[in-house]
Amino acid sequence: MPLHGVRWACVLCLFALLPLSGCAEEPVVAPTDEANLSAHAPAADFNKEIRFASFNASLNRFNSGDLATELSSPGSAQPDVIAEIIQRTRPDVLLINEFDYDAGGVAAQGFLDNYLKVAHGDATPIDYPYMYVAPSNTGIPSGFDLDNNGSVGGPGDAFGFGFFEGQFGMVVYSMYPIDMGAIRTFQLFLWADMPGAMLPVDPGTQEPWYSEEELEVFRLSSKSHWDIPVVIGNKTVHFLVSHPTPPVFDWPEYRNGTRNSDEIRFWADYIIPSRSAYIYDDDGMYGGLPPGAMFVIAGDQNADPYDGDSTPPAIAQLLEHPQVNTKVTPDSEGGPEQAELQGGANDTHLGDPAFDTADFSDFAPGNLRADYVLPFKNLLIKDAGVFWPLSSDPLFALVGTFPFPSSDHRLVWVDVRVPGN
Repeated sequence: MPLHGVRWACVLCLFALLPLSGCAEEPVVAPTDEANLSAHAPAADFNKEIRFASFNASLNRFNSGDLATELSSPGSAQPDVIAEIIQRTRPDVLLINEFDYDAGGVAAQGFLDNYLKVAHGDATPIDYPYMYVAPSNTGIPSGFDLDNNGSVGGPGDAFGFGFFEGQFGMVVYSMYPIDMGAIRTFQLFLWADMPGAMLPVDPGTQEPWYSEEELEVFRLSSKSHWDIPVVIGNKTVHFLVSHPTPPVFDWPEYRNGTRNSDEIRFWADYIIPSRSAYIYDDDGMYGGLPPGAMFVIAGDQNADPYDGDSTPPAIAQLLEHPQVNTKVTPDSEGGPEQAELQGGANDTHLGDPAFDTADFSDFAPGNLRADYVLPFKNLLIKDAGVFWPLSSDPLFALVGTFPFPSSDHRLVWVDVRVPGN
């Protein structure tokens, strides 16, 4: 449902400067033999496009280690279907959201070895020589009663909602080399250190929802924000990935809605040098991208430009950004068909269902455009799409309807031409 006055009136913008605190775990990268990385890279053929993709694959489980155990051998039903979707769309650079993190990268390696590199149906196996995983704020205890329910502990009081550390994490796979030494992560960046942050207010008391002590540790990112430099020929494209919190489960103070908007704003500021001086990464280095740096922003942003519960400016901060190319919008034939068949909230939506990427409850909020791949303005978009076939297509069985065989989200891809080679 659209966001209207009462909820938006609860937003209060405050600004504070607070110290950096905490330490991030070491990320996991692959291949481990960095001396041989170049041997795995495909030839830089710039007569073809580079396909960037984002997929919230719902590869999250109920307990720590469950996903790694499941993916340690082939044949599990849902990962099989997820792998086939990836094999049929064949991204060159891929972000997977909702992929549980483990410190050794066991789940990510298992998915590659036992699912992506194994044929499903008549789909061709796919191999990614480069991989990156790193910690997520989900499930990490804050030590405070962040949801103000009268007790400390549990997923609602973690830095990002999760029942264990790393639940709902992320992984990046790439056909092209990743400049591992230049990766930047922003797991520890504090929400209150964002100028004009939309810090929530308790509507009953009109006091800040979070205490000063809580704001001294409260992290902006509900998972993490990563800047992954991908080397394509003699050029670098920064793959800017994240997964902002959904703007729900928070009425009436709207703490998740405001956080979602500021998590999206982070990238909007990061790609403008004049607006990014306040940003610091987990190594303490300040600033964002240099002028002219090429990038692709990707992830489940949990924000639709017209419908749903996000703040009005949330995704508009990227879709209307002067540095972002939105001349081509990924679409599908299956989105409009399912919106019409499912009805309910979909019947009142303002957005074009061809652009939908998520099949949510028909009662509320209905199907939405939640997932994005947004290139730099100077990256020419050659093609784009959402993997959502018509119900008459044999491949529709890969997405289906609730209960979904794969995920309630659809893979989104954009083909771009990298200039200057």
